[in-house]
Amino acid sequence: MAARQGLRVISRLSRGIHTSCRRQFLIPMVIEQTGRGERAYDIFSRLLKERIVCVMGPITDEISSLVVAQLLFLQSENGRTPVHMYINSPGGSVTAGLAIYDTMQYIQPPISTWCMGQACSMGSLLLTAGTPGLRHALPHARVMVHQPHGGARGQATDIAIQAEEILKLKRLLNLIYVKHTGQPLDVIEKELERDKFMSPEEAKDFGLIDRVLSHPPSMGQTRQLMTKQIVRAVLN
Repeated sequence: MAARQGLRVISRLSRGIHTSCRRQFLIPMVIEQTGRGERAYDIFSRLLKERIVCVMGPITDEISSLVVAQLLFLQSENGRTPVHMYINSPGGSVTAGLAIYDTMQYIQPPISTWCMGQACSMGSLLLTAGTPGLRHALPHARVMVHQPHGGARGQATDIAIQAEEILKLKRLLNLIYVKHTGQPLDVIEKELERDKFMSPEEAKDFGLIDRVLSHPPSMGQTRQLMTKQIVRAVLN
């Protein structure tokens, strides 16, 4: 009962977040036959039942709230079954992206990340933040990393405060990339100085992802990778 109530809450949140999207395109509805008759889900809620979370479009505070809520719900439902996060994003707000990132690191279920289309800026950070061994890209995806950017207005003191903050964020993001790619800090600082676009193979060589896949991995492959990660976590 609690799980069904949680799904209804997420479904309502999903409908609220995607209201503006409906003005641009129609969100498909999925009809399922149950013992009590037919039940309709919007496509995002139906995918959530399969533990699939979609990060599509710019990363805003609204999208961040939706993704964080879904991740927390999936952990409360099952703390061991993997979550699959599909990313097609040009990036967006650093703080909104960090909220998703921190939640990914906080919850217990392994998170398999997939890049389709593009994972740029904060999108690439979420892509590489998946569970090691479970970070993927489709063959024609594009990945882009760069340093944070922004603007400031006001008195000189206000501008100096904003400049100091963005430098702190730059250092923080660089350290996150170091953690997940295994690259030295000086390499990360150099490569992120300007926009760096990568093919899936280049992203793999850089350490952002683990595999380039044209088809979903078999259940056996997934279980084998999961076992390796559990053993590694225990040993560490």
